[in-house]
Amino acid sequence: MADEQDRTDGQEEGGGTGTRAKRVLTEIAPHAWEHPADKAALNALRRIPVFDEVLKRVFGFFGEKPIRLAFQADAVRVSEKQFGEVYANYKECLRTLDAPEEYPLFMSQTPMVNAGAYGMDKPFIILNSGTVRLLDDEELSYVISHEIGHILSDHVLYKTMTVLLINLANMGFPIVGLAARAVLVALLEWSRKSELSCDRAGLLGVQDPEIVMRTMLKMAGGGTDDETNLQEFIIQAEEYREGGDVADQVFKVLNLMGRTHPFYVLRVAELRDWIESGDYDRIVRGEYPRRGEPDPAYQEDLREAAAAYAEGAKDFLDTVTEAARRAGADFMSGFRR
Repeated sequence: MADEQDRTDGQEEGGGTGTRAKRVLTEIAPHAWEHPADKAALNALRRIPVFDEVLKRVFGFFGEKPIRLAFQADAVRVSEKQFGEVYANYKECLRTLDAPEEYPLFMSQTPMVNAGAYGMDKPFIILNSGTVRLLDDEELSYVISHEIGHILSDHVLYKTMTVLLINLANMGFPIVGLAARAVLVALLEWSRKSELSCDRAGLLGVQDPEIVMRTMLKMAGGGTDDETNLQEFIIQAEEYREGGDVADQVFKVLNLMGRTHPFYVLRVAELRDWIESGDYDRIVRGEYPRRGEPDPAYQEDLREAAAAYAEGAKDFLDTVTEAARRAGADFMSGFRR
């Protein structure tokens, strides 16, 4: 349970980018919001033969500083003097999630509505300018809190590796042999599941489910408030999740292959499930694990993941694992060319 000071902080915080008081989630542990499917997919990813070797080779090949410069070279550092309102919003999100430090935040000029958290030992966040232009302050708070969640959950190393492998594969670079491609497929599978975790972190950052679902509606369709209807989008999400025959389910899986993020309609449905489970309300009341505390629910989460993750996904990763085992020599040969 939160102590009395936590409750006082949460009730008194306000201002910044909005007028609603939000609880400061003092010392909240990331596993409070992590989705069981995220944990299961990451566990499966780490069991793939040559995964550690691919990780070591890719980052050893580039090094941290060149990677950081490659991501940041065409972006502007956000501060009190650069995009000051966005910076104030960011500071409030860091406070609400009680982030242990301030991570560099950059703005990149692109109409693509997106954001990302990257890095190795030194994480940073990049916001696309299109995201800031489309969303209001509260919606932007959700996106920023989502990315802070990726950092606090230690996702950024694997997220960065995913981007690098995608770019290398698209360039036909010889470093990406069959084994590295197999790892990339598994990384993409995990990446989609990690988004479900950080959707929850984003919700905890704004503490208003309607803001989160409204943001997802805008990011899916690009429309304004006058052009869209949130309730219709929620109905669409439920229809996609529950409807269709076996053939429809197959096409849903095929549609996801190669994507780093799950469809927004699925993310809305998953988030609503979490809210209806009561976990979100318990956290906002102050009932959550603290950093440094063990995760006693980990094994239970893995059992729950049998449903969340689905047998088909596990079979899929089993196939990837076997492909990686057979292709280990091919990966090593890519470095010798």
